[in-house]
Amino acid sequence: MTARLSHLNDKGEARMVDVSSKDVTSRAARAEGFVSMSHKTLDLILAGDAAKGDVLATARIAGIMAAKRTSELIPLCHPLSLTEVTVDFEPVRDPPGIRVEAIAKVDAKTGVEMEALTAVSIACLTIYDMVKATDRAMSFSGIRLVEKTGGRSGHFKR
Repeated sequence: MTARLSHLNDKGEARMVDVSSKDVTSRAARAEGFVSMSHKTLDLILAGDAAKGDVLATARIAGIMAAKRTSELIPLCHPLSLTEVTVDFEPVRDPPGIRVEAIAKVDAKTGVEMEALTAVSIACLTIYDMVKATDRAMSFSGIRLVEKTGGRSGHFKR
């Protein structure tokens, strides 16, 4: 049996998947990423001394806003009425950087993984933007889904 790609119709054209027959269930997704930076940049962020302002507060808001707009950014992604989005940060000294985690929740017919991943991605980009004048060598790694619950496919945990 050949696997069928859900985002293609019988003619091979892109389409949004029909989820109308699915049940509404509570769904959640947790994603993470890491922004590598110099010790100096990490200290600057944690001290609240970045020239552009509070880096983590700005990145948190950017991540939440991005999750809410995921369907506008990712082709064929269903618009969702999110019930909760959180974006949190964990400073790490070795190697220096900031671990970013986002959780997105929804009661819907389709999953919320893309919203959590988008929140992490945009939060990482915002951190970079806020302190790039100090450290253009920053990089991102490990942006990935950590856990998801709800829906037909059940529970996934990395």
